[in-house]
Amino acid sequence: MPPRYSQRPFPPYRYVPGQTPHPSRDPGGHSYGRIEDPLDSFDPENWQSCEKYLYAIDLLNHGYWWEAHEALEAIWHAAGQRQTQAGLFIQGLLQIGVAAMKQHLGQDSAAQRLWQAGLEKISIPQKYYLGLDVYELQRVVRELIAGERDTLPELVLHFDPDAE
Repeated sequence: MPPRYSQRPFPPYRYVPGQTPHPSRDPGGHSYGRIEDPLDSFDPENWQSCEKYLYAIDLLNHGYWWEAHEALEAIWHAAGQRQTQAGLFIQGLLQIGVAAMKQHLGQDSAAQRLWQAGLEKISIPQKYYLGLDVYELQRVVRELIAGERDTLPELVLHFDPDAE
């Protein structure tokens, strides 16, 4: 079981299209009627203090892909969307999470397109970014694209990469 980075509890179920109630549109959904507070800003230098980011990584690590998409989308907007490195990187994580769901649903060609789109956005020259080992993440996504692996492994956050 992957470690948790946030204290926020998980929803009672993970949304899987066609298998569980839509979280926000279905009256039986786990987030029906709930309005999330928008994230006003996201500082990539202080990612470790962003509870929504930590929670998004937890959601990805535990297979809550739709829920992670929602959390990452809020961060993406706060980070400047496509106008900033942080925004592009977050969008890449978002696409990787959606690809994991598509893979789970057996939609392999859609998963392949999303793995590739995500890889392009996380392909930055830094070893660590937003607490993630970027080179390791790139390697894993390349393996997913090549069919050498069939699931997204745990994303490990490095709070002090200089100490490693």
